[in-house]
Amino acid sequence: MIEADLAEAGVWQQELEGCSHLVIGHAQIGGLFYEEYVRNNVHASERLIEAAVKHKVPYVVNISSSVVNSMAIDFYTETKKAQEAVNLASGIKQVILRPTLMFGWFDRKHVGWLARFMQRNRVFPIPGNGRFLRQPLYAGDFSDIIVSALDTEISGAYNISGQERIDYIDLIRAVKEATSAKAHIVKIPYRVFWSLLKLNAMWDKDPPFTSKQLEALVTPDVFEVIDWPGIFGVRATPLKEALHETFRNPEYSSIVLEY
Repeated sequence: MIEADLAEAGVWQQELEGCSHLVIGHAQIGGLFYEEYVRNNVHASERLIEAAVKHKVPYVVNISSSVVNSMAIDFYTETKKAQEAVNLASGIKQVILRPTLMFGWFDRKHVGWLARFMQRNRVFPIPGNGRFLRQPLYAGDFSDIIVSALDTEISGAYNISGQERIDYIDLIRAVKEATSAKAHIVKIPYRVFWSLLKLNAMWDKDPPFTSKQLEALVTPDVFEVIDWPGIFGVRATPLKEALHETFRNPEYSSIVLEY
């Protein structure tokens, strides 16, 4: 393990010498400042690809995101598109994986953060009516897809969407059931919810959820569902089973990574 800033050229780039397979998984996924997204999604990819080309890395697993096909326009979406373009321009044989919203063990953000918020508080707010379609993907299944790609060196671009579609409010109810949380789910008008997030961002410089992410949440995206279980030879874990495995595993469900 090497701790390094990928946006800066350095000795870490020499580690790609003799590398046969490279999995690219870095990304800025939250924050308030556009410059951070550009630095960590675009510039970091440029430095990494420079090293991969120099050392003739033959195969890359490029972890992109379903947001490249989203109607949303925000810092994350635009810089993930640019990141994918940087990787493709390298000419290296690669597979592009575009997962939807993921959940699983050690989740610091997204569903993991929502679950911990629900367990700590008596009220869980839902923006509007909560009827925003989600296609959550279990991180365990996505890990199996990455392993399969490394084994077969498959190429092309694949939209890896959760096989089950569910409204946001029903996903929250499923998380509540899986975690045995006691919080009351309360609907709040969208504009009030948005204003509270903007107000929170005035004093919290690294908020777990921003107004831009709320706007992305309510964007009516429906992502393509392909037969990735058949393509990659893996099992798609049913949503309820995956949530229980995430939040009720005696060894790992209580562990949260800090970074």
